[in-house]
Amino acid sequence: MNEDLNILILSCGTRNKIVQYFKKELAGKGLVMATDCSNIAPALYDADKHFIVPRSEDVEYLDVILSICKENNIKAVLSLIDPELSLLAKHKQAFLDIGTVPIVSDFDVAELCFDKFRMFEFLVRNGFQTVQSYIDKEKFYFDVKSGVINYPVFVKPVKGSASINISKVTSKEEIELLFSRFDNLMIQEFMDGTEYGADVYIDMICDDPVAIFTKEKVKMRAGETDKSVSIKDEMLFELIKDFVKKAGFKGIIDIDIFKVNGQYYISEVNPRFGGGFPHAYESGVNVPQMIINNINGDINVDNIGQYDEGILMMKYNEVKIIK
Repeated sequence: MNEDLNILILSCGTRNKIVQYFKKELAGKGLVMATDCSNIAPALYDADKHFIVPRSEDVEYLDVILSICKENNIKAVLSLIDPELSLLAKHKQAFLDIGTVPIVSDFDVAELCFDKFRMFEFLVRNGFQTVQSYIDKEKFYFDVKSGVINYPVFVKPVKGSASINISKVTSKEEIELLFSRFDNLMIQEFMDGTEYGADVYIDMICDDPVAIFTKEKVKMRAGETDKSVSIKDEMLFELIKDFVKKAGFKGIIDIDIFKVNGQYYISEVNPRFGGGFPHAYESGVNVPQMIINNINGDINVDNIGQYDEGILMMKYNEVKIIK
């Protein structure tokens, strides 16, 4: 066991729970440190030590993070925002060289997740049912005429996160307006079904999925799960196992899934802790501990489906006061 098993959480924002969970699991074994580009990111103040850093697109950013890791004997680093995942993955070796393990999928996999249309193509190519998507609006209009797809549909950025700039549209005029105003948009089928989320941990050493927690989303808020209830379905577990192996994920990922007429459709993937992860942790799916095990060189035992059904998560507002 390492004396100092320090972990660094990047772009912590309002994700206080993630910081708290790592602190709980590391108690006495190491410190949890956090960064953000804003000093009013509340999760900073739950960490043992925090740093205000430049924005992730800043040229200095990578060097700043590497020096924090080096000076603070950081054993693992992870990010809570999408745009930073590719950066971590791309410079994985630079981190490994100073003894820090980035908890992230490989670069090409992170990029695949960030490009929603490429992910759609990957899913189709590999025989997974997914949400019908278009980047060519003329092809979409042709399919509407042929009766393949109908309004309403969603128009969203091909590369976007946190449900920013997503519009539900009901006419060609609205699509034309959006496409004339913004670049890199895609059109996505409106799935009239039940939405599910899966929190999955793929062991960093053996590359096998060792934890899968699935929940039905009861209510969403600003692109995050606000209320959800845990469910179990062997068919869904098998689908997820097959998908994560084919895509080559590593570490923690969050998958959005729809169920329509008894069939599951994979929608999109965030290769990081999802906003609804507290539901998994509080139900006994201890991913922070699994990450710690991996950093210690230990392979995790398969823990898939080891939780109770019918556990309800409800988020509510909390306040952090700093003098």
